[in-house]
Amino acid sequence: MANPYAMPMRMLVKTVLCACLAAIPTSGPGAAARVPEAQDSGQDAARQRRQAGQNLPVREIERRVIPRMPGAQYLGFDYDPATDIYTLKFLRNGSVIWVDVDGRSGQILRRTGS
Repeated sequence: MANPYAMPMRMLVKTVLCACLAAIPTSGPGAAARVPEAQDSGQDAARQRRQAGQNLPVREIERRVIPRMPGAQYLGFDYDPATDIYTLKFLRNGSVIWVDVDGRSGQILRRTGS
């Protein structure tokens, strides 16, 4: 005799999925992904220095450096407010290449990787 309380697997999966989705907040402070504090302060520092004329805009740095990396895919950048150095990341033939650039002058300081 079949258990009258047994639920078919499809119904069980559907019920559990609905319960999980209902538990996800859609608004309020927990809904948005938090930006790590260090990243947020680095972005603020970069913006303040750029507005004060101390640093070049990152788009200007990208405009200067990306053409010098033929055949590489540009992945993005990081900024270190302590040193005013932008690190641009590229991918070429499965290898990651990091290019450190002075945020004040736009000069390439070093290149690591293949």
